[in-house]
Amino acid sequence: MAFFLAQFLTGLANAAALFLVASGLSLIFGVTRIVNFAHGSFYMLGAFIGIYLMEILPGHVGFWAAILLTGVAVGLIGAITEIIVLRPIYKAPELFQLVATFGVILVIQDLALMIWGAEDKLGPRAPGLRGVWRIFGEPVPKYDIVLIAITPFILFALWYLITKTRLGVLVRAATQDREMVGALGVNQAWLFTGVFALGSALAGLGGALQLPKGGADLLMDFNIIGEVFVVVVIGGMGSLPGAFIAAVIISVLNVFGVTYLPQSTLVLMYVVMAVVLIVRPYGILGREEVAGEHGQVGAPEQPIRPYGRTGILAVTLFIAVLALVPLFAEQFVMTLIVDMIVFALFAASLHFILGSGGLVSFGHAAFFGGGAYAAALLVFHTGTPMELAFLFAPLAAGMLALAIGWFCIRLTGVYFAMLTLAFSQLVWSLAFQWRGVTRGDDGLVGIWPSDWLNAPAPFYYFTLILGVGGIVFLRHVIHSPFGYALRAGRDSPRQAEAMGIDVKRVQYAAFVLAGVMAGLAGGIFVFSKGSVFPTVLEIAESFDALIVVFLGGVKTLAGGVVGAGFMTGVEDWLVRLEYWRLLLGLVIIAVVILMPEGIVGTLRTLWRRMRNDDEEVVK
Repeated sequence: MAFFLAQFLTGLANAAALFLVASGLSLIFGVTRIVNFAHGSFYMLGAFIGIYLMEILPGHVGFWAAILLTGVAVGLIGAITEIIVLRPIYKAPELFQLVATFGVILVIQDLALMIWGAEDKLGPRAPGLRGVWRIFGEPVPKYDIVLIAITPFILFALWYLITKTRLGVLVRAATQDREMVGALGVNQAWLFTGVFALGSALAGLGGALQLPKGGADLLMDFNIIGEVFVVVVIGGMGSLPGAFIAAVIISVLNVFGVTYLPQSTLVLMYVVMAVVLIVRPYGILGREEVAGEHGQVGAPEQPIRPYGRTGILAVTLFIAVLALVPLFAEQFVMTLIVDMIVFALFAASLHFILGSGGLVSFGHAAFFGGGAYAAALLVFHTGTPMELAFLFAPLAAGMLALAIGWFCIRLTGVYFAMLTLAFSQLVWSLAFQWRGVTRGDDGLVGIWPSDWLNAPAPFYYFTLILGVGGIVFLRHVIHSPFGYALRAGRDSPRQAEAMGIDVKRVQYAAFVLAGVMAGLAGGIFVFSKGSVFPTVLEIAESFDALIVVFLGGVKTLAGGVVGAGFMTGVEDWLVRLEYWRLLLGLVIIAVVILMPEGIVGTLRTLWRRMRNDDEEVVK
């Protein structure tokens, strides 16, 4: 019994820092609608700045003063980030802003590397709180008990701020109806800045508070952000008490999971999140209307139309140029273009459900990697010919999408996105831990195409035909009655239902088709690389696809294709430089600010303005 109590107390102590970070993210999302992937970066900054201040402010008072000053410093950094990066794009589609926060992650990562170096830093012990206290004979660190004691005070202070102050009234009002707050004369810009600064400060406090239990390293941002999103979603987006309850649940379960089910720790929190969202789609203390307000990718549009003569000619010339590449290009160029085509098909499959259906998936890599693993497993374990194994890739990905979509489609917005992420993590865990079949992180190697394709030029044409053919097929579906029904469900679900369209069934079918096409891209990928590893199933792979879709533009299928080509080309050029993440992040932020409709959308707008100006001159 004493051992269980000690484990439970350890979980409660871990929940302190997690709750601080999660509460900050919940506040930011509730008011600004920003899905802030950079929140983990402020947590990391809190750890590094906290160590620096604790070194120059020694003693009991200095330690706690350093933690408070860290919160202030990170809050100021958050305010500057919001003013420079996010304020210019608030009029862009809400989820488009997540691309900007990804750019912020890259910038902060390399800035931290430049300032503090690549070595991990060990956190200092809390003065006067070294050693342990015995509780029923079990040792419990003194600092853990202090964290448990101060967490309720932090929760009370946040509750008082939100419920009893003018700022709190404005925050709650903005959470429920920010347009009405603006109509009442409240300066929304500074309200958003203040909330973003407060949320960032809470993340910084969390990073500093955990220092005696750990330290600071350059991977802290990615290590914490998944857990924080899980806590916020389980508790209910925008709910501070929900975030506290979820932080305790996740932290305690992780502690017991490490002890009794160590292999489950990789996905335990995602399993809990999946169960909660299936039973209660809006989190423990979430509200249905909050979920319904988020996840939009833009205002309703006029019906899309096929390309005119100019568009068809341009696409034909572009494909013709690609077909001539093997005649004059080196093998490296062909390999790079193959990577672009594969990534473009993967991005186009995501765009199909995102741009046309309004379904933002954070776990689309499950189908890309699932298709790759399906083909590789057949070749590796049974010696199946490449042709048959390749055909099985999209089929297996489609079956996986059929199973995952059955649970996810009934949700909307960020809740839908997070549930897809949960299932994606389960698939990744299976590939990572089932070593007897998948060989774990050693991967499956020697997965080469048949002899007739085992040369650069033939495989290039194979990729070109299937990749471009898959993208053209998706465009044809978008222009079909099915595509119009999918868009109707995105723009006005109630009116679509009144017209006799079964919105959820149409979305389900689109989700499965997107999985099939992602599996096709995965099948091409595995035979182009000759191997597959669990990294193709990681969260980063899904986020990369999201980023290229938003960068290219969500209002046209060409956006995903252009975004994929842009990102692949820029990354290939920048990775040769020392601080390439900093430069890539700045490029992404610049594109987001200067082209808020995406590359393709902005170019289309400019082209239309030029044509209108020419017509005015003629008149």
